[in-house]
Amino acid sequence: MERISDGPFHATYKIGDIKVTSLRDGYVDMPVRRLRQPGDKPFGDDFPSQVPLFDGALRLSVNAFAIDDGEAITLIDTGSSNAWHPTMGFLPKALSEAKIAVDRIRTVAFTHTHLDHIHGLVLPDGREGFPQLSRLLVPRAELDMFRSVARLSRFYDRAEPSDPGQRLSANIEAVAAVGHEIGHTGFHVTSGGETLLVWGDLVHVPSLQFDRPEITWEFDADQEQARATRLRILALAADSAWCVAGAHLDSPGVGRVSRTETGFRFEGL
Repeated sequence: MERISDGPFHATYKIGDIKVTSLRDGYVDMPVRRLRQPGDKPFGDDFPSQVPLFDGALRLSVNAFAIDDGEAITLIDTGSSNAWHPTMGFLPKALSEAKIAVDRIRTVAFTHTHLDHIHGLVLPDGREGFPQLSRLLVPRAELDMFRSVARLSRFYDRAEPSDPGQRLSANIEAVAAVGHEIGHTGFHVTSGGETLLVWGDLVHVPSLQFDRPEITWEFDADQEQARATRLRILALAADSAWCVAGAHLDSPGVGRVSRTETGFRFEGL
């Protein structure tokens, strides 16, 4: 993968014959207690010194990813709009900076249905974020969760289930990544012999969870499964030399995974 443009809110990469753009929706500061050691044990005085804190909090980047095959754009996740913290909701600014016309976004696919991934369907003023949207894909196991979000009621009937192994296009395939949520889904993007895995919330705190992938997150629906999925996918990404893209990796959140003696290492691109 080669980075071909960037700015404060975006970075665009060439992968084979297509373009993938990381879009920064913003960031959210979360308490350290959200991290969990095996046995659902929070950190105390043993909190790792290599993890940067901002006024005592963990700072998580929030990223979405646009995949442009030259005809239309598929958007993976949509950010939070004005549904959560004021430090988020900058996806429209990121799209503008990247010179991506929202009318070209025809497919939106969610990795899962947590609020920082889905609320960007609706702008703060109530208008639809993607007026030419023709396909909205939600992990099958989370359709009911999506259809319980009142703000997004206009999309209930338009939501279609997605399943692992489903091809969204010639270049994009859904892959199972359950654990963080019951339908948590990643997406393989392939072109020209290269592969990028857009993996959603597989890693929340990159300064810690690559080196210690056994550490989980309080909001993992199934912490044991989330741990097993992270270990499996990190190993697969490292051994297959895939590039990866994460919703909560430090912006732009795109890079490669390699093995170390005790865990893994992430190197940004």
